[in-house]
Amino acid sequence: MNGNIAVETANEVGRLGWMALMLTPEMGPTRIGRAMERLAADDAAEVRPFSGAERVFEASLTELEAAGMPAKAAQFVADGRARAAAEDEAKRVVEAGGFFLTREDAEYPARLLNIYDPPAVLWGRGDASLLDRPGIAVVGTRHPSPYGAGMAEMLSRDLANRRMVILSGMARGIDSAAHKGALAAGGKTIAVWGTGIDVVYPKENKKLAEQIVESGGAILSEYPLGTFPAPQNFPLRNRIISGMSVGVLVVEGGEYSGTRITARCAMEQNRDVYAVPGNVTNKNSWGPNTLIKQGARLTATWEDIWEDLPAQVRLQLEEEMEAAGGGESKPGGSASLFDDDKPLAEHEQLVIDKLRRDEAVQLDELIEGLEGTLGSAEIFTALFELELSGRVKQMPGKNYLRCF
Repeated sequence: MNGNIAVETANEVGRLGWMALMLTPEMGPTRIGRAMERLAADDAAEVRPFSGAERVFEASLTELEAAGMPAKAAQFVADGRARAAAEDEAKRVVEAGGFFLTREDAEYPARLLNIYDPPAVLWGRGDASLLDRPGIAVVGTRHPSPYGAGMAEMLSRDLANRRMVILSGMARGIDSAAHKGALAAGGKTIAVWGTGIDVVYPKENKKLAEQIVESGGAILSEYPLGTFPAPQNFPLRNRIISGMSVGVLVVEGGEYSGTRITARCAMEQNRDVYAVPGNVTNKNSWGPNTLIKQGARLTATWEDIWEDLPAQVRLQLEEEMEAAGGGESKPGGSASLFDDDKPLAEHEQLVIDKLRRDEAVQLDELIEGLEGTLGSAEIFTALFELELSGRVKQMPGKNYLRCF
C-alpha cells in the first residue's frame, strides 16, 4: 500500500512540475518539452517518457541550466517560486471547478501530442473524457453573412447529430454559430479559448459558455487562470483547435484572418481541410474559395465530410449511433437551413420536379429538359440551394438525385 501511495505522490509531483515550468518566465511549450526530456535523460533509473517532470524540483540550478532553461527561468525554479506558483494555481483551478492536464496524463488528447508544439499544460472545465473523441473544427470570420452563419450552424448540427464533437474558438460569428449548432443537436462541443478558463471572451458569450459545460461539453485553454484576451493569444490557440480535430471546416474568412492561420495549421498537422464555397463578390469568400482551389474538399452537406473520414472513425461513430438508436435528423439524411413547409422558389420547384428519387438525372439532361424555361445559371443556383437544404443530393458525374 505504501508503494501505491509513493507512486501516486510521484505522479502528482510530476504534474506540478509541468505546471511549474508552464508558469515560469521565458518557458514555452517547445522549451518545456526539451527541458523535460533532458532532465529525464539524466535519470537512468527512469524509463517513463517525460519522467523529468518528477525531477524539476530536485534539480540544481546547474542541472536546470544544462537542460536548456534560460538563467532567469532556472533561478525561478531553483529558488522555489515556480513550485509555489504551481501549487497555488492547482488549488485555484479546483476551486474554480476546473481541471488541468499535462502531457503525461492519460486524458490529454492524443491527437494533440502529435503536433509540433503541443501545450505543456491544458486548463479546462467540463468533461475531460471528451477531448479524445473524433471531432471536426469549424472556423470562420467574426463577421459572417447570414448564409455563412447558417451553413456553420447547419453543418455543425448535422455532424454533432452523428456524434462528432464540434471544436471551435467561441469567438463571435462562425465560431458561435458552430457551437450553437452542436448544442441544438444535443451534441458535444469544445471551445478552445485564448484566455484563462475563468475569463469569458467575448463577454456576450457567457451564457453560451455555460451551456457548453452544462450540456457535457468542455472549455479548454493553454493559459493560466486570469489570463486576459491579449491579441497574440488567439492565433496561437488555433493550432490546438486544428490539432485536436480529424479535420477543419472553413466557413467564410478573409485573406488576412485567423481562419487562414487555422487552415495552415491543419495542413501542417496533416489534417483534412474542408471549405464551404461562397459568393465570389463577398470578401469573406476568399478564404474558403482559395482553399478549394488548393485542394480542400468542397463542402455543401455533412455527407461531404462524413464520407472522407478515416474508416475507423466512421465505424466508431456509426456503432455509437446504432447503439443510441440512430442519428438521422431528416429524410435524406440532412438537416436543413430552410423550413420544409415553406414553398420553394419557382426556379427551385421547376428543377426538383425534373428529378427522381429512384434514378439520378444527369446535369446535361436536366438543362435540356428545362430549355426555354430556365437558363443554365438559374439551374445551377437552384441545384446549389436544393443541395444545401438537403432536398437534392449530387452523385458522381454531375448526376442529381431527389432526396424525398
